[in-house]
Formats: sequence, structure tokens, C-alpha cells
Amino acid sequence: MGRWEPDAQGRLQQAALTLYAEQGFDQTTVAEIAERAGLTERTFFRYFADKREVLFGGQGLLLDQLTTSIAAAADSATPLDIVSIALQSVALIFDDRRDASRLRQAVIDTNPALQERELTKLSALAAAMADGLVGRGVAETTARLAGESGAAVFRLAFEQWLADDKHDLAHFIRSAIADLKASM
Repeated sequence: MGRWEPDAQGRLQQAALTLYAEQGFDQTTVAEIAERAGLTERTFFRYFADKREVLFGGQGLLLDQLTTSIAAAADSATPLDIVSIALQSVALIFDDRRDASRLRQAVIDTNPALQERELTKLSALAAAMADGLVGRGVAETTARLAGESGAAVFRLAFEQWLADDKHDLAHFIRSAIADLKASM
């Protein structure tokens, strides 16, 4: 595979995930990732600040989509319904990435430092939802509760989605939201 071939970022991500699965996250170097992708270390660092960002680099896109969806939700929607709508819009990002998401999660599940980073990501997700709701005029306590609930829904739905090949992520988000509402 030559350096001139398209999708350098995607090639680096795939090479990293494969190497992380084969030899472990800590044992994999940036040089090995770049070599496997047929690229240079310099090219790697154009796309990623470090090797962790291969696993977590899409967070900006995710948070932007959440924020946009929360802002666009109907005025009549409840905070939890707004969170549900926003999470379902984010689910579209993942629909064609189930296999890569499974591999990514397997890598994270074997590394405590990566698990901690994943929790930080979920915290940022909750905060973004809460901030978006506050921006719509929802009381801060209500917004924080809805945001934290949304993060829990997303985590549960994501786990269920990874274990299932029949339904999309939005299906599991809707199901978890329905269960949450039923428990109130």
C-alpha cells in the first residue's frame, strides 16, 4: 500500500485497531501503526496527537451532532425526549461502524487507562447534553439529570448494540429511554 493512496486517516485507524488487538495497546508503537498503514510517523501525527486518539478522536464530531440536535428539537419536547432525539441522531454516525466499534471496545476493555478515558468521554457527553438543555432554558438540575441519564442510556445502548447484529443503535437508545421512562 503506497503513501499516495487515499484515506490515510482511515488506514491509520484500521492499522492501529488491528495492532492493538494483535499485540495490545501498550505494546504497539506509533511507528508500527504507520508502517502497517504504509505511511510515516509524521503522517500519523498529522491526524492524531497520540495513539490513544485513534480510539477517541471522533468525540468532537459526536458532541457537535448532539449539540446541533438538542438545539433543533421541538420546543414542546421534554428534556428526556430531547436527549433521546439527540442520541438517536448520533447513532447514525455508528451504524456502518459496528465491526470497528467492537474491535475498539475490545481494546478499551483490556486497558484500565483507556477505560478511564472512555469514562471521561461519557462525562463530556453528559455535560454537552446538559449544557445544550440549559441553553434551551431548562433548569440546570433538570438538565444535568437528563444529561447524565442520557450518558447512561448511551453506554447501555452501545453495549447492547455491539452484542447484537439485528438492530441499529437507535433501536437500543429508544428501548433504554422507554425503560427509563417506565421506571419513573
